[in-house]
Amino acid sequence: MSNAQHSLDGLVEALRRLPGVGQKSAQRMAYHLLQHDRDGARQLSRALGQAADHILHCQRCHTFTETPVCSICLDETRDASLLCVLESPADQAALERTGSYRGYYFVLMGRVSPLDGIGAQDIGVAQLLERAADGKVEEVILATSFTAEGEATAHVLSQALKARGLRATRLARGVPVGSELEYVDLGTIAHALVDRR
Repeated sequence: MSNAQHSLDGLVEALRRLPGVGQKSAQRMAYHLLQHDRDGARQLSRALGQAADHILHCQRCHTFTETPVCSICLDETRDASLLCVLESPADQAALERTGSYRGYYFVLMGRVSPLDGIGAQDIGVAQLLERAADGKVEEVILATSFTAEGEATAHVLSQALKARGLRATRLARGVPVGSELEYVDLGTIAHALVDRR
């Protein structure tokens, strides 16, 4: 095998590590970068190296940051009585973009998945319970996804928080804004009806 083929195979394998990228997509990306965008390939390489070397987890909320404590945790204008629990930094970024939440966060870095052998201890529940019991938090908002694993995670967290006398609420779910009922799935309609206010 030539050095060029070895390097190309290594690039394809590296790209396959991305979620949702299979063999053919990885090959297409690799060939595109090498054939049409060498500058883009170098920029991607530098950005990945920089991120991998400098991004850490916040000591307080576990989100991504380049400093020991992230800027949100350092922001004293936020509401310390609210703590929103999320599965990932991407979920936190989405919630921040809404501009509607001004409390603090705790990022689990995963969710309970018994089939994959991931339990509560693997996603930082002990750290969450410690964080939530700081004497300032009055409500813990469970904003995990509405998948089976997200629901299981919310249930486990809710029970653990309530056992310690902490108030836990669940992110509401329902019919999306701007949608027509005839096109919304039946499960969403059923939950919206039950959770009506």
